[in-house]
Amino acid sequence: MASALTVSGLNEQIKTLLEATFEFVSVEGELSRVTKHGSGHIYFILKDADSSIKCVMFKGNAARLKFSLEEGAHVVLHGALSLYKPRGEYQINVVSAEPFGTGALSVAFGQLKQKLEHKGYFDPARKKPFPKFPQVIVLVTSATSAALQDMQRVAASRWPLVKLIVLDVSVQGSGAATQIVQALKHADTLRVDAVVVGRGGGSIEDLWPFNEEIVADAIFEMKTPVVSAVGHEIDWVISDYAADMRAPTPSAAMQMLLPDKDELLLALDELLGRLADALRQILYQKEIVLKHRSEELGRFSLDHMLRQFQETFVRTEEEYRRVMHYVLARFASEILPMQRALQQQTGMVWDQKSKQRLALEQRYLLSNPKNGLKEGWAKIYINGKNVGLEMVDLGDQIILEDATTKIKALCTDKIKH
Repeated sequence: MASALTVSGLNEQIKTLLEATFEFVSVEGELSRVTKHGSGHIYFILKDADSSIKCVMFKGNAARLKFSLEEGAHVVLHGALSLYKPRGEYQINVVSAEPFGTGALSVAFGQLKQKLEHKGYFDPARKKPFPKFPQVIVLVTSATSAALQDMQRVAASRWPLVKLIVLDVSVQGSGAATQIVQALKHADTLRVDAVVVGRGGGSIEDLWPFNEEIVADAIFEMKTPVVSAVGHEIDWVISDYAADMRAPTPSAAMQMLLPDKDELLLALDELLGRLADALRQILYQKEIVLKHRSEELGRFSLDHMLRQFQETFVRTEEEYRRVMHYVLARFASEILPMQRALQQQTGMVWDQKSKQRLALEQRYLLSNPKNGLKEGWAKIYINGKNVGLEMVDLGDQIILEDATTKIKALCTDKIKH
């Protein structure tokens, strides 16, 4: 009787047989019960309408996936069968996977785009504006690329005043995404006006670093406005959606960011011409207003008024002379008789007034106290008033005055007749 196998021994033989027979398999099916372990391993079940099989993708292989394994996804798995001896269960040890009927990179692109869109990375409201006249721009690209030369050429031709800072990075292959992220973070500390990240055209694999989530995260977190300029016009990558502006090519990024000096010069010439026309029109209008004001000022100036008065005086004088000439001519025949009558009347008045003067002189002489007193007679004054003797009382001080003499006296006695 043959010796019996132990369970472990049987499982070991089955394991050896399976792994030797099914060293590499490609299996199509639908993903179910996908569990992403904290260690980085992924556990899931691949099934079809009638059967299912357990699968595991260990951390190293999972890190190389270009898309995410999601519940219900139709995929093709590549790997090998293995047996888990403790439970006697076999499973597929998945090395790689791809979407059924679609490239893995295309699915990965769609998955990441949908994820970032839900997180608000593509929201137009968060897009940062760019200055009209940038002074400093950082270029995150390969220092040896044709794309850099194109950007430098366009910048020099379009706006020579701009300063370009080049941060050299690898733009394809393993590790490129990490370099791009580090360069973007450094550029954000330089306080520049804009950052351009990009490269020239290539295959989807070549452009893939710009589809990495870490690059999108770095762009989203930047405070400096970012332009994504990757590939050609038909190429769209995740950085195009995450950036503040997408340029179809690297050279187009410079055209979109920088003003055209030739257009500005033409615009300045046009503005100067329009300004000159406007100034000429303003000056012409001001000259007309000034002329009117000057005429008005002239009409009310002192010189003008003086000339008017002089002209009026001359006209009045001429009119006066004309009228006087007319009057004198009209009454010339009456002047001589009037002169004679005036002389005659003047003589009569003169004689009459002379007689009156003589009479007044006689009356004056008669009334003058100096001439009216007879010898031995005097006038008596008390307090400047002419009085008679009867008005003088004992003790009164009196003044006696004749034609030649004044005497002050005191009445010491009064005798009435």
